[in-house]
Amino acid sequence: MPEPIRHVGKAFGVFLPVANGGWIVSKTTPRLDGLWPQNLQAAVTAEAAGLDFVMSMGKWRGFGGETDHWGTSLESVTMMAAIAQATSRIKVWATVHTLLQNPAVTAKMITTLDHISGGRAGLNIVAGAYQAEFDQMGAWDEHLDHDERYELAEEWTSIVRRLWTEHTVDFRGRFFTMKDCVSDPKPLSKPHPDLICAGMSARGLRFAVRAADICFIGGRTEDERRDASRLAREIANEADTTTRVFMMCTVIHADTDAEAQALVEKYRDGVDMAAVIEMLKSWRAPPERLTALAESQGAFMTKTVAGSPATCAAEIEAFMTYCELDGLMLIFPDYVEGARMFGAEILPGLRKAFA
Repeated sequence: MPEPIRHVGKAFGVFLPVANGGWIVSKTTPRLDGLWPQNLQAAVTAEAAGLDFVMSMGKWRGFGGETDHWGTSLESVTMMAAIAQATSRIKVWATVHTLLQNPAVTAKMITTLDHISGGRAGLNIVAGAYQAEFDQMGAWDEHLDHDERYELAEEWTSIVRRLWTEHTVDFRGRFFTMKDCVSDPKPLSKPHPDLICAGMSARGLRFAVRAADICFIGGRTEDERRDASRLAREIANEADTTTRVFMMCTVIHADTDAEAQALVEKYRDGVDMAAVIEMLKSWRAPPERLTALAESQGAFMTKTVAGSPATCAAEIEAFMTYCELDGLMLIFPDYVEGARMFGAEILPGLRKAFA
């Protein structure tokens, strides 16, 4: 079996379109249906393009609107096992919610993915929650506040890590109890499969940096993103960890800058505002500010670059340098076309710039 891709310098990957609509909430984007053929094509194309990883989110309920945004989705771990068989080198990162899966079950699931992939697995830990998703299945605990959900996630992650390396685990905490718990075989990845987590709140960022190998940050402006990146590194230094800092980025490309900007305007004009409002509600945005926040966010959910490949490359290099990032997870309106372009026209220059 070919060796997994090893991160050298900066890492670049793709956030798979595991839920319909992807990460642009619009009626005028190319159709992303959230189903297997598109995800398979996206992953295979990303590997062929020389990218380092693919990741899929875990999603259990969408946001409605005209597009029923994220209303159709595939389960993350199961899909990534299939992606692992369809690829040979690219890393495959799956998502699990700490409120839904027992840590011993998760440890076994990700170990299985690691064996299927030949040591390419990663676990994206989601400690927070969208209440409507969990409430629909009776899994929402109204007695846990924001910080307590991270306390639960800390216990959960500790148990997963131990089960990956120890012969037997005894644990008695506030949220979980393990009695002579065993989990064999162990993962192939050393020291363990990649652990990934996003941290947006102060408490979430502290958990992500301390628990994970890779921490995703956000922010509305470049200064906010740089500040989050620097804070993550300060926390890592305090905790004596080597957590790497990543960010998400949507890439809109065309032959010319003008054509790319025309696409941006087309997608922006097609915004599914009802879905955006429901999304913001799930993030607990203040009711009195919902409309203003929805109009401010619009169709695009992440940092977005738009232009010719050369323009996109220059902007990506500049903001990665300014925000002191170790990696980038890419989103495209059309994943096959976008990944091919990125691999051919942008990635070689970024590899050279950040060597």
